[in-house]
Amino acid sequence: MSKILDEVLAANARYTADFGDRAQLAMPPARRFAILTCMDARLDPAKFAGFSEGDAHVIRNAGGRASDDAIRSLVISYKLLGTREWFVIHHTGCGMETFKDDDMRRLLASSLKTASLGSDGWKDPGGGGGSDEADFVDWLTIGDRDMSVASDVRRIRSHPLVPKEIPIYGFLFDVKTGKLEPVETGEQRPASAA
Repeated sequence: MSKILDEVLAANARYTADFGDRAQLAMPPARRFAILTCMDARLDPAKFAGFSEGDAHVIRNAGGRASDDAIRSLVISYKLLGTREWFVIHHTGCGMETFKDDDMRRLLASSLKTASLGSDGWKDPGGGGGSDEADFVDWLTIGDRDMSVASDVRRIRSHPLVPKEIPIYGFLFDVKTGKLEPVETGEQRPASAA
């Protein structure tokens, strides 16, 4: 086994030893809200939004973008599990700002090995084994943080399966301060996260 696998299994053993009342949590989120945010490891939605296990749904992907699958999850969250407010939260220093779709396509055409970021952009180690399947993926990169939040909120809002009465808030999480900053999205304006 790998060191990481050993650590994960040991952590799980400690977690299950004290699982207790968590076994009684209901499937619907108790506080009836959902967050769409980035998969970035520096973001801990439970901590920055103040909730515990069982309180909220968290949907994560690269960039926290309103992809078809993210919208699918939000619709399920509302329709079957009763969430009543949604948050779209992007963040500063997002890796999705460091490349464009063509960069990803070029890197994956070269090889499937992990690329590295240098001062002159992303470099692939080469070695072959790449694929042109990346040409058929919209990587949903981010050029402007505020615009990406507003665009994602608008996309969710205009989706025919999203009820008009659900408030959808847009925020940027600052990875240097931990603060949520509201983004003007044309939706109900979120109160300042002072």
